[in-house]
Amino acid sequence: MECAAKGSPRRCSGPANRRCGGCGAVFYCSVSHQTSHWRVHKEECGRLKQQMCRVVLLNDFPFTFSREATYQVCGKVETRCSFLDKQGIHCVGFWICECSCGASITSSDHLSFRSFILTSESYSTQTQNAGPLSMLTKKLSSWNEYYEWRGIPLDSPVALLLHWPLTIYKAIQLAYVKQLIPETTDELCIHYLGPEREVYQLAVFGELHALLPGVRVHIDFVGPAIPHDRDGETITLCSYAHCIESNCSCKSVKGEFNSHTASDKSSSITINLHSGLYHNRYSDLTKEFIPDLIIAPNAGIAAYKSWLPTIELIREIEIPTIFSDYCEEACHLAANCISSVTGSPPTIPVQLNPFRQPLAVEDTALILPCYSNCFLFGI
Repeated sequence: MECAAKGSPRRCSGPANRRCGGCGAVFYCSVSHQTSHWRVHKEECGRLKQQMCRVVLLNDFPFTFSREATYQVCGKVETRCSFLDKQGIHCVGFWICECSCGASITSSDHLSFRSFILTSESYSTQTQNAGPLSMLTKKLSSWNEYYEWRGIPLDSPVALLLHWPLTIYKAIQLAYVKQLIPETTDELCIHYLGPEREVYQLAVFGELHALLPGVRVHIDFVGPAIPHDRDGETITLCSYAHCIESNCSCKSVKGEFNSHTASDKSSSITINLHSGLYHNRYSDLTKEFIPDLIIAPNAGIAAYKSWLPTIELIREIEIPTIFSDYCEEACHLAANCISSVTGSPPTIPVQLNPFRQPLAVEDTALILPCYSNCFLFGI
């Protein structure tokens, strides 16, 4: 845990083991640092205290592994690596992106065309890979509902990957409710800003076949983390992702996805990759499709100045936009930054994402639990 006053003129005097008695969310290395930082912290202390009261809700998941993935990772009893290792998925296939061990070896050649690395025991191959057992007749509102609908056992860690398409699904539902996009449509164009490890987990977005049946979905991935040599690449998702069981029925569905340079408009789901910042690439992106919705996962709006021209562009084009971040405080700060540019509060208030990734982020600045795509809000 870092000292909340780190970076102040006085250097930290030791480990940050002095906890704020008000919010309990930040730590300091010394009394002097805590005292000098109060002029900054007093504005957020009460807000952080309220957020700390919601820790139990943040850590509430239905999985058999939930305590290890939440409380024990937050308390440093487990690490993301040790948790993944116990699940038998550490540094395997797409899972290689889920801890720091894989940071140096993720590459398009290594992961772009790999299928899900899951056994039939942990991943319901008769349902997930072949499609849903039944049509979706109601809006999903929890991981429990999703797993039950898809016939996946609650000991399967596949939610660690599928939180990406499920967050898109949730963002679309929020936009429907606010009537920002039409609920009855057979085609959606989404601009997806700032992807990072998703670029190496593209097959998981094939789950949108099940979540949005009968809808042609076109997604433009735009961000500086996309390799330059993949700029302009189009991915066509032809089916659900497959497991590694050689005798599984899912292997009867040929072709998981393919990569090419020309768009296949007959495909239900296509993903285009664009390297660079959104405000620099927008004019190129809209030559063929105008977006119905913009989604910015784990955006970090308040942390990066490069977001300012993008927010100004979004204000100008008036396209509904859903943001997510790792914790409620990050979304609160982001919403304030955006409001200072747009002059209006969020259309969709900050709220907990039921489809956040159920594995805590390690070594966060706050004691608050942080999860990928944890909270959502929209403008």
